[in-house]
Amino acid sequence: MKKHRLEYPLIDLFAGPGGLGEGFSMFHNGNDDPCFKSVAAIERDEFSHQTLLLRHFFKAFDPSAVPDDYYAYLEGRITKHALKGKHPNQWAHAEKSALKLSLGPDNHNHIKGLIDSRLGDTKKWALIGGPPCQAYSLVGRSRMMSNPEFEEDERHFLYKEYLKIIVDHKPPVFVMENVKGLLSAKNKGEFVIDKIMADLSCPIKAIGEGNAGLNYRLYSLCDRGEVQDEAERKRFVVRAEEHGVPQARHRMFILGVRSDIDVIPGTLKKTNPPTVKQIIGGLPKIRSGVSRQSDSAELWKSVVASVAKSKWSLSDKQLDGQVKKILELAIKEGAAADFQRSSRLYKRPSVMRTWYCDDRLKVLLAHEARSHMETDLHRYLFAAAYGEALSVSPKLAEFPEELLPNHKNVGAGRAGKMFSDRFRVQVKSRVSTTVTSHISKDGHYFIHYDPAQCRSLSVREAARLQTFPDNYHFEGPRTSQYHQVGNAVPPYLAMQIAEIVKGLLDRMPGE
Repeated sequence: MKKHRLEYPLIDLFAGPGGLGEGFSMFHNGNDDPCFKSVAAIERDEFSHQTLLLRHFFKAFDPSAVPDDYYAYLEGRITKHALKGKHPNQWAHAEKSALKLSLGPDNHNHIKGLIDSRLGDTKKWALIGGPPCQAYSLVGRSRMMSNPEFEEDERHFLYKEYLKIIVDHKPPVFVMENVKGLLSAKNKGEFVIDKIMADLSCPIKAIGEGNAGLNYRLYSLCDRGEVQDEAERKRFVVRAEEHGVPQARHRMFILGVRSDIDVIPGTLKKTNPPTVKQIIGGLPKIRSGVSRQSDSAELWKSVVASVAKSKWSLSDKQLDGQVKKILELAIKEGAAADFQRSSRLYKRPSVMRTWYCDDRLKVLLAHEARSHMETDLHRYLFAAAYGEALSVSPKLAEFPEELLPNHKNVGAGRAGKMFSDRFRVQVKSRVSTTVTSHISKDGHYFIHYDPAQCRSLSVREAARLQTFPDNYHFEGPRTSQYHQVGNAVPPYLAMQIAEIVKGLLDRMPGE
């Protein structure tokens, strides 16, 4: 087990698979020592917790001393049970810090005691994470106030539980992340974010235990100065692509500093991001499967080739010619190639190699294509070819009528009223659109830019766009893996947030 250093303790709530905590663990000082140590990461979802537990096991070792057995497990040469048996001390360390628990009244006293014991007399530490967006009773309160079971509803107590943890433990600094939609959500005509700001500024009052005694100043991560005025609430939005993340992910981050600490936080530095192609373009080419049929490479090739037989055309003749030429070349490439559904051949990205790569990793993880209906494959092929021609993803209005789905909202989509980008290509020359948990349901919003592959993104490609290192293994079935990736905070962004938090703690008076 790695030796203990002077690391700031970290309490991670609603940890998911560990994206936010991973970024904090990756921030090192000038001697290349980690600056933060996760003493408790709490997650209740079974598969997310399994992922978190394995990562905490990995982090129990110095980077140069991670055992070969970890890589043997990733390669499928040993079981997790065997891995645990070979390294019982490190596994016990991981089980102590990565906790499968549900926040709520039933567990409140247990979690309070657990956090107290992990922190001890430590004064300098950080609380990170935030209730998931569906947990905010404030958003659905107008719909639920007439429901007599409202007070028992989980969405009500999770947010209050988060506030109680702040009151119980009085963190010198916290980072709360949530969806940008909270900025526009209203309850009874009032903005939800205004209530959240008031609650976080004075959490004791928010939970009904008084009006004073614990207060926080709230800050943006992107520009200096306390956020006080309700008109400034948009300052909480962080655009990940402005900070080196290859994804247009816009999320709300609130940085809270306890009012007795006279320290002003720094801000995130802007960095140009790499493109989709730079991050995933070097991965092995794979093909999608064909659903509702007995899948085979030959069937896939015939399905892809049949799109050329369709009698559709685009009104712009020049564009029609461009797209059909790209389709023709893609179909030829697919017919001549021996694309498999998955690949374990580990290929490194052309950029950010020190961030993603692990020279000891011998296999590529989670690079397997999903199956899609024949009609959707035709749409994917067209959309990717259109994206190749114009470097934009087509809206439904740009689709030939012959390729439109038989869906009641298609007319509204073509009119630009809703779901106009129902089929979205991740354009290779740009950053990706937001990788969301919806990727677990279908691939329509996450079509690979290469028409020859005619598929949606693999879990590994989504993880790369979320900046998870290549040795980060997601546990559980593939649907859960997609969900975990989509819900996470990009670790590369989290590492930059960690630098701001460390700066605060460093300048905080006392030891």
